[in-house]
Amino acid sequence: MSNNPPVWLRSIATQVESRLSEFLQFEQDRWSGIDNDLGAPLGELTRLVGAGGKRLRPAFCYLAFVGAGGDANARDLLDTQAAIELLHASALLHDDIIDGSLTRRGEPTSHMRYITKHNDSKWVGEARRFGEGAVILIGDLAFVYADQLMTGVNSITAKVWNEMRVEVNIGQYLDLIGSAQRERDLTKAERVCRYKSGKYTIERPLHLGASLAAPDQADVLLEQLSNFGLPLGDAFQMRDDVLGAFGDDSANLTGKPIGDDLREGKPTPLLAMACERATRSQREVLDQVGLPQITPNTVKRIQQVIIDTGALDALEAKISLLVEQSVAAINDSSLQRTAIDKLVELAYFVATRTN
Repeated sequence: MSNNPPVWLRSIATQVESRLSEFLQFEQDRWSGIDNDLGAPLGELTRLVGAGGKRLRPAFCYLAFVGAGGDANARDLLDTQAAIELLHASALLHDDIIDGSLTRRGEPTSHMRYITKHNDSKWVGEARRFGEGAVILIGDLAFVYADQLMTGVNSITAKVWNEMRVEVNIGQYLDLIGSAQRERDLTKAERVCRYKSGKYTIERPLHLGASLAAPDQADVLLEQLSNFGLPLGDAFQMRDDVLGAFGDDSANLTGKPIGDDLREGKPTPLLAMACERATRSQREVLDQVGLPQITPNTVKRIQQVIIDTGALDALEAKISLLVEQSVAAINDSSLQRTAIDKLVELAYFVATRTN
């Protein structure tokens, strides 16, 4: 399988980006007209939303929608896709503050930009508190705007949307407390994996698309799409975990520098597998994960232990198994064949990507 995104993915992304630009420009103009200072937060949200990303979540939503018989040009589909991206932006803004991240996609994170602005402007008060406070509010704005775009959807889609929003926050909390507790249990790590990212990246966007197009078929379609989306969502996040622990910073587009998960002590299945297999001396190295001021040399030693324990190979095997499980499930679904074929192509891409 090619590591390049499917060529048709770009056309979906372009439509979503156009809708987001239109929506956010209107809001920026509206609030700037009330107070000039209100243009900046909307501008920062626009910058983040437009800063990159493959638009995978809107793509899964789109394929489920058209696969269930929906009109590809429907406005409610486009608004739902844009809402998903705004919810994702909200999560990224808050996540970067929670993790204390300095960069995303090779650029300073939003709260670091505001900290710099505070310092350069010689404003009063603590720059860090100002920067983080401003970006928490911008993230909340993105959350509210996402809701605005979902106004008027049917009750089944609304229920899926609300559950998705709760799951995003549940996943973030599990990740936060798992890091604080230095959690190394595989079952718990896989739960974090699923709720932190897997469900809201794949399963729920699929549910949104299908329920929006065919609410009368939701009982059947949502189960079929969960059979596809849950294992693939797990595989997606496990691939992110690999990319977060290994790789080349210059080629990495996951949003954070390589090794950040090891520095932050993230409770990942990869780390849990390594701890399960580690000897006493290897465990001593792994115990450095998440400690303050971890050095690049220590990160390299941890990476080597993960390899030597066989955890990396075991996780790669698990990812492959999950993908095959998801592909078998979608091939047995009642979606239209053209959508199934694209979902299969997308499944292999998200699980094997190197950035």
